[in-house]
Amino acid sequence: MVGGGAVGTRKVKTLVSCGAHVTVVSHMFTDSLRHLAKTTTIDLEGRPYTPSDLDGKFLVIVATDDSAFNVRVSRDAEEVGILCNVADYPKACNFVLPAVVQRGDMTLSISTSGKSPAFAKWMRRKLESDFGEEYGEFLHLMGLVREKLLAESHEPEAHKPLFEALIMAGLLDTVKDGDMEGTDDRLMEVLGTGYTCDALGFCF
Repeated sequence: MVGGGAVGTRKVKTLVSCGAHVTVVSHMFTDSLRHLAKTTTIDLEGRPYTPSDLDGKFLVIVATDDSAFNVRVSRDAEEVGILCNVADYPKACNFVLPAVVQRGDMTLSISTSGKSPAFAKWMRRKLESDFGEEYGEFLHLMGLVREKLLAESHEPEAHKPLFEALIMAGLLDTVKDGDMEGTDDRLMEVLGTGYTCDALGFCF
């Protein structure tokens, strides 16, 4: 990462959440980045960028307020054949990053193919509002149900109508409300005895 401002900070957080080891080269860093460096595998190097910073790297993201400099880094990346994304300047990119909303194991991504990062950002905020944390909890519960069904030697093809029935029964709503009794009722209604939150190891 080249650039340690607000945009660079958001990009770094996304990379770290994906398990990347990130080096940030910049003359300044946000407080958020400094804190992140204490708790995750990112390195902060407070100095000017040099082309050798690209050595051994898989990709580079450039996020500074100097457009001419950003393009120069992009050209350096092209010369050594690595992926490069320049924030808010699609023409200098050889790959684009989608806006991402993460809810547990559920990932929603939005891409405008670089045509309008502002619209992608707006859509991400809308999805964050429309899809709360309950979707991640619901998906976790469905995964536990699936594991139990498979352990009981159910044929995978037989699972589809069961999961559809759980969705139609309003299981997501009971999870959203933190209603364990209601969740148990819907599980047992569709799946029978033995399928409760406690039996599955699910808690709110």
